[in-house]
Amino acid sequence: MTTRITTPFTATSTAAEVAAGIELSGRRAIVTGASSGIGAETARTLAGAGAEVTLAVRNPAAGEHVAQDIIAGTGNKQIHIAVLDLADQTSVAAFAAAWQGPLHILVNNAGIMGVPATHTPDGWELHFATNHLGHFALTTALHPALATAGDARVVSVSSSQHRLSPVVFDDLHFQRRPYDAHAAYGQSKTANALFAVEAAQRWAGDGIAVNAVMPGVVRTNLMRHVDRDLLAQFEASGAPALPWKTAEQGAATSVLLATSPLLAGIGGRYFEDCNEAEPLRPDNLHGGVAAYAQDPDQAARLWQVSTDLLADS
Repeated sequence: MTTRITTPFTATSTAAEVAAGIELSGRRAIVTGASSGIGAETARTLAGAGAEVTLAVRNPAAGEHVAQDIIAGTGNKQIHIAVLDLADQTSVAAFAAAWQGPLHILVNNAGIMGVPATHTPDGWELHFATNHLGHFALTTALHPALATAGDARVVSVSSSQHRLSPVVFDDLHFQRRPYDAHAAYGQSKTANALFAVEAAQRWAGDGIAVNAVMPGVVRTNLMRHVDRDLLAQFEASGAPALPWKTAEQGAATSVLLATSPLLAGIGGRYFEDCNEAEPLRPDNLHGGVAAYAQDPDQAARLWQVSTDLLADS
């Protein structure tokens, strides 16, 4: 039985607080989905610590706005914009092919949530295609750059909503079951957690640490497809209040995993509120990690299935 990892930081810690005193000069980072919300704050904090940061975004104009804001706020001019559409494997391949040199930090932050039933031209359900397969293809393509760095960190941003669904290998793309946006999102977030389990095991010998994080509940563009009436009903129902965080607090766990010496050599774990999550319990409605999201056999199966899907695309 492994020992649960804890740190001095908590749910209210900010990204700046967990990165205080950490020097990242000479280190290179990529943050996907960095044009707003948690991604932008993650990029801002890494830049503030001296890292060269590439904002991997679908909308270059939005990315440029964030980049200029980061440069103005940190004085770090090593901020770059690169177009990346995770739902488009051609875009993912082009982004990875253009990367030159080592990569020390990769934060797989981008995601979609609650979209109507949509499939890519390959027939992949859009949550799974974007949140998991896009990041899977990106990270595996960037493996040589991560291995060259010698001491690289990969952060796979999951969600407490992984509890809504395991990975349903018999029907990944909702071809035989009724489509449910919540289940689709949950499945993709379980996949994000399982990716960290298998990648950490495969790549430990390359000096690459891979972990999953639950950033917390933050009002960002990710929630633009969520039914506002449903959310209001939940909040008025008497259920335990959603533990809302600011974007600065939401980015803290990602930044901790990406930078902190406290977590050197740690891989394959799932973190929330700046500490390793405890096992899921019925009395914890907003935290904890489901056993199926940490299952090494499920993780290995997902890796093979993902590799096969990409090979056939």
